[in-house]
Amino acid sequence: MLYRKPKGTNDILPEDAVFWQYLEDTAKEIASKFGYMEMRVPIFESLDLFQRSAGETSDVVSKEMYEFIDKGNRKMALRPEGTAGIVRAYIENKLYGPDYVKPVKVYYIGSMFRYERPQSGRSRQFNQFGVEAFGVEDARLDAETIAMGQELLKSLGINEFKVAINTLGDQESRKSYVAALVDYLTPFKEELSDDSKIRLEKNPLRILDSKDHHDQEIVASAPKISQYLTTSAKEYFEQVKSYLKLINIPFEIDEDLVRGLDYYNHTIFELIYTGSVFGKNPLTVLAGGRYNQLVEELGGPETPGVGFGMGEERVFEILQHDQELKERLQPTTDLFIIGVGDEAFKEIFVLTNQLRERGISVSYDYTGRSLKSQFKLSSRENASFTTVIGDEELKNKTCKIKKMIDGTEVEVPFDKITKEMLGEI
Repeated sequence: MLYRKPKGTNDILPEDAVFWQYLEDTAKEIASKFGYMEMRVPIFESLDLFQRSAGETSDVVSKEMYEFIDKGNRKMALRPEGTAGIVRAYIENKLYGPDYVKPVKVYYIGSMFRYERPQSGRSRQFNQFGVEAFGVEDARLDAETIAMGQELLKSLGINEFKVAINTLGDQESRKSYVAALVDYLTPFKEELSDDSKIRLEKNPLRILDSKDHHDQEIVASAPKISQYLTTSAKEYFEQVKSYLKLINIPFEIDEDLVRGLDYYNHTIFELIYTGSVFGKNPLTVLAGGRYNQLVEELGGPETPGVGFGMGEERVFEILQHDQELKERLQPTTDLFIIGVGDEAFKEIFVLTNQLRERGISVSYDYTGRSLKSQFKLSSRENASFTTVIGDEELKNKTCKIKKMIDGTEVEVPFDKITKEMLGEI
């Protein structure tokens, strides 16, 4: 029987893994520069955690979660997004306490799980890099979070994107807007999709995020939240925009932007790829916003928060089309040792171990290939240097190390090879 990977999952092969390493190393470097430290949390949590955070009427909770009953008869779920688990850990470990300087800045990298239709840049098991900053409500932090997302994409070599922002206002703004939205949508109730009929009763804002075509036609003429913002909510959004302008980050205001999870308020944003990799339709690669009630909703003290998540699969597909990057990320070997004869390979085995102990990457043939085939293998492994060890080299205890970029050679005693290589790399 031939086993195959589950639908909607991917095998990351060695030639692809170098892109993932580059992506994640770059993300960690940018996060560190902005003062964030890594946090790791479980990939499964109590089902109730995601229901309370994302909202029971969100697509994530109502349609896409991988749920299961464990052997203790507890309802659990594989995490569909990263923020809820980070917030749970923040509360449980009392990171809001006096020992932690505010804002508490953390980042995470890991797999998420959503049961949805697999498509380009979207899988059922997908990887996400995300950041969260807790304990401060300040427009500068919102703008800085957007700036961090922009710098991350640019550091990865992705320059074809736009920044879209909106505000969901404060609680008072939201309450007024929801009432207006219900008044507008109620006459259309029978025309709405089945999901949106339920949302009209439980969470009308979710209808704005509906994927149903007719729902989208109905909400196209719906009132906008900008009409219902309180004075303080307007002022906060104006501050965010002014700080973005101060650091020369161009942005568009998209009043239809609502985000797919219930916990957002005030600033929300998306960084949307506008290049050609995914065809003509722009695709969001990084998104987030402010969530000032989520920590309290999950049982913690009143604590403002802001953050973003970046889908690694979508970024990976973009990076794969960068030929210059692909060449730069080709794996290389410092030294390839070509052997002739059984006695030579015994010496090679010892030398290889000594070199690796000093941090030098070394390869050699394990399968008895011909001399010509070993040279080809050296080329395939992009070896910076090669040397041949045969009977004559064994007799003299010396070999010639060849620099592949220009063909120059230097003769080196076996006991000086490590020193020679350390001086070259």
